[in-house]
Amino acid sequence: MSAAASCLLTEDQFLCSICLDVFTDPVTIPCGHNFCKTCITKHWDKNVQCQCPNCKKIFYTKPELQVNTFISNMAAQFRQSAQQNVSSSSSEQQVSEPVEVPCDVCTGTKLKALKSCLVCLASYCETHLQPHLTASRLKRHQLIDPVENLKGRMCPEHDKLLELFCKTDQMCVCMLCTVLDNKPHDVVRLKEEYEGKKAELGKTEAEIQQMIQKRRLMIEEIKLSVELSQKDADRETADGVQVFTALKESVERSQAELIYTIKEKQRKTEKQAEGFIKELEQEISELKKRSTEVQQLLQSEDHLHLLQSFTSLNAAPPTKDWTGVTVHPPSYEGTVGRAVIQVEEMLSKQMKKLIEAELKRVQKYAENVMLDPDIVHPIPTQPKDRQQASSCRCVSLKKALTLRFYFEVQVQKWSHWTLGVTRELTNIKEKNTLTPSNGYWTVSKKCEHGYSAAANPPVPLYLKSRPKKVGVFVDYKEGLVSFYDVDAAALIYFFSGCSFTEKLYPFFSPCRNNGIEIHIFRIPCTTQ
Repeated sequence: MSAAASCLLTEDQFLCSICLDVFTDPVTIPCGHNFCKTCITKHWDKNVQCQCPNCKKIFYTKPELQVNTFISNMAAQFRQSAQQNVSSSSSEQQVSEPVEVPCDVCTGTKLKALKSCLVCLASYCETHLQPHLTASRLKRHQLIDPVENLKGRMCPEHDKLLELFCKTDQMCVCMLCTVLDNKPHDVVRLKEEYEGKKAELGKTEAEIQQMIQKRRLMIEEIKLSVELSQKDADRETADGVQVFTALKESVERSQAELIYTIKEKQRKTEKQAEGFIKELEQEISELKKRSTEVQQLLQSEDHLHLLQSFTSLNAAPPTKDWTGVTVHPPSYEGTVGRAVIQVEEMLSKQMKKLIEAELKRVQKYAENVMLDPDIVHPIPTQPKDRQQASSCRCVSLKKALTLRFYFEVQVQKWSHWTLGVTRELTNIKEKNTLTPSNGYWTVSKKCEHGYSAAANPPVPLYLKSRPKKVGVFVDYKEGLVSFYDVDAAALIYFFSGCSFTEKLYPFFSPCRNNGIEIHIFRIPCTTQ
């Protein structure tokens, strides 16, 4: 382009309307408008239809883009002419800075390299890159984003370009490596391995995003568990405050202990949840960091860089298996009742109200169990059986119950009975003392008004009325077994701090059985 021609052309004629910069690899689309090849390609990739950004003409078939060498040369000459006319201060942006790759051809002030050639092993600014864009012989050279140390892409042994990948040794090699090494190695083109590793990285990225999503869902579940726990804590606290506020100075200490117990359970739940959330957020942070690195690597056109970075980025960062991790709201059933029961007769009215409310809550965990009286205590028909009639005949369900469960048994027809839960009994006949240490958590009626809890030693129970129906509630995780007089809405007894390690079964015996031989019958859990 002559100086006269240069003066007639303005910068606007060489600006891409998308990036608003001088054309780089300009292409002409069918409607006649010109754009940078990268700009129009990205624009079409983001939109469903291929449409000209200027005239809005729609192309139903995506046009094949070829660099317009005429416009490319004119744009390059215009840029070179403009660089010669601007002041040194305005040209600072074009001068290679320490973080940029300088052009290997420029003399004096090095301009910023636009591309690096893997054949010439040199980096070129926009002006010196033009021969690679116009000369047919040079067009076949492989251009990549500018990189430093192109010598590092040469085989240190044969001084040839690393253009192959050995799958056997998992390393990049040159052509001579495969010829001179007689070992039967599996060798493919660098680009082929690049595409394979890039596909694996894409899969890794998808897995990382899935892991992030799972952890976000886990955080939501934990937060929901904490909210439910807080509601239970608020409800139980309100019940406790209502009861103890009605009392005077003699019960203020019990009120404080109750609130403290509830808040302490909630605090532990929140602390556990906060720990889980912190771990999950840390894992998300690490996964996001790895995701960013993988995304950057996915966008790279540098085959060697991707392959060399693949090993360190392919594997997801170490994370915890959260499959079985949950935050269970603590059980508050019995908290108020166990506090109020220590305040003797003056609390009887409040106790009745509390137990009525508590029964309603634990009855939500009811298991409908029907016990057959003929199985529980069959009538002997043979002389041999009559001789053994003193043996205790008991019933235990075949179905084991865990977590929280509740069941009721009608006991008014039995003069003696033992009721509760037991660990799994393996023998049909066992001679045991019914105590928690032997796997029994029960209460018993020994005579007309004699009741006791099978602790060690036994605890006598002084009940105001004879229970007709006894309810049993078990909270497996909390280690709690509570017994209720259902009709009187009274708490009979509770075992707390139990360490359950085996399955539990409802247990009932209609005879004297503390320390004598017992015959166990198993029946299924059936609905009445």
